Amino acid sequence: MARRTSLVIATTNEGKLSELRALLGDLPLELVSVRDVLGENLVVSEDGATFEENAVIKARAVCQATSLCALADDSGLEVAALGGRPGVRSARFAHERATDAENNAALLRELEDVADSSRAAKFRCVLALASPWASAVETVVGSCDGFIARAPRGSGGFGYDPLFIVPELGERAMAELSEAEKNGVSHRARAVRALRSVLVRLLEAELRDVERVLGSP
Repeated sequence: MARRTSLVIATTNEGKLSELRALLGDLPLELVSVRDVLGENLVVSEDGATFEENAVIKARAVCQATSLCALADDSGLEVAALGGRPGVRSARFAHERATDAENNAALLRELEDVADSSRAAKFRCVLALASPWASAVETVVGSCDGFIARAPRGSGGFGYDPLFIVPELGERAMAELSEAEKNGVSHRARAVRALRSVLVRLLEAELRDVERVLGSP
């Protein structure tokens, strides 16, 4: 049986965890959660000013706590009419413990008087990969352009998916897309595609280490 490298997904968001497992499922990786490894979730202070800073903070913290390679995602919604908000506060836009429905309602209130032509938005995702054997954390970025609807649409996805309209797929909301459609165009899917070459290098490096150990006298 081929050896599988363990990769800890550094998130407690079940929606993100499910998407990353689907997007990385074809690679010879054992994808585990922090709870799978530690028996509990790890509290990490996400006090960075950017998606990249927060992703690196989470990846490093989980890598250090588990002694395994860790992949962290920090992502969110940037709305042009709001000067890029909610940005890094996407999960806490309405208040610190906001639900997805509360955040969506808060966004619609802020954009109530904004014309349809000025409701451009972007989903942005930064993935950070930390390894116990490397000091540097590698990061990649993915984004998806769209605009904000005036009411929620669809029943799939999570977060702001019911309000985010994807022009390239018939101007449907992200929450109206099938899993396959979403994983073809989403910000997270595009970031994962950019990350694949990094993960392949990681797997090749581990294989070389195994061969070196097996070849030792």
